[in-house]
Amino acid sequence: NQSFLFVSGVADKKCSTVNYVNRRICALQSSSINISSQYSHPDNKQPKFKVWYKIKREEKQEAEKLTEAERRVEFSDNKNHHNLTIKQLKKNDSAEYIFRVQTNDEEEKEFDYPGVTLVVTDLEVKFNPSPVVTEGDRVTLTCRTICPLTHNTNYIWFLNGRPLTLTENQNKHLVLHPVSSQHAGNYSCSVKTNQNKKSTEKTLTVQRISRSAPVAAGVAAVLLVIILLSVFCWIRNKRTSCQSPRVEPSENMEQLNPVPEDEQDQDPVDHYYSTVYFSENHNDPPYSNIQHHQLQEQQHTPYAVVHLRSN
Repeated sequence: NQSFLFVSGVADKKCSTVNYVNRRICALQSSSINISSQYSHPDNKQPKFKVWYKIKREEKQEAEKLTEAERRVEFSDNKNHHNLTIKQLKKNDSAEYIFRVQTNDEEEKEFDYPGVTLVVTDLEVKFNPSPVVTEGDRVTLTCRTICPLTHNTNYIWFLNGRPLTLTENQNKHLVLHPVSSQHAGNYSCSVKTNQNKKSTEKTLTVQRISRSAPVAAGVAAVLLVIILLSVFCWIRNKRTSCQSPRVEPSENMEQLNPVPEDEQDQDPVDHYYSTVYFSENHNDPPYSNIQHHQLQEQQHTPYAVVHLRSN
């Protein structure tokens, strides 16, 4: 509780005091609220007027004097305690409310001292982590407001319009774990003091786990392994074929058909004319005795057999 001094409109400039029970109030839309103040006046003079003002500083509006002409507004006074009651709260009732004690007819014009801030809020269901979950997951539902309600507020949860019976004390958080298909539906919430004012329904969707999902995952894993092994074998075979020794042409034919060692030192002329025949018949043409098969061998050993005739 805090006390604030303000100067009244009297000529002697003596002060009056006002003490507010609560400086900040959070209330639900369509509910009722009491704003209480405790006051004192100078020289034990009875105040002539006790007035409540409504002002919206952030919108730079002029102070509005409240009267009981509006049926939603009521005043009550008891031993220096003055209460303001507002029924069927609306969003537009969110404002700052200031109480003044006046000892004359002059209306208060200065509102430098703060009053009571009233915030009117709705209820809203919020899902965490998501309104779409899978069986077995954990989901938390919160009955959310834009300002904190009193700590002793009791909440009621509804599923498809029917109140839920919970084993634990009901509060602004509802935990479903593990969540199942039976938890799917439309959720709303309210407070116990005003059950008629419910939040807007929000839908929780619970997806079932597909039995074919693990099988499909296993098949995909096997196919992936087969593909990787095939690629590995292809790369390995390609590398092996590239590294195989090529058949190089021999520097000489002796590597393929080696010449015997006893012939390597002989004169090359002997190799060409290994057998010579002298013929006495002058009519024989040169090389007439060369055999047909010997001519075929000339491709490998030139002039293997040569016949010479004498004159």
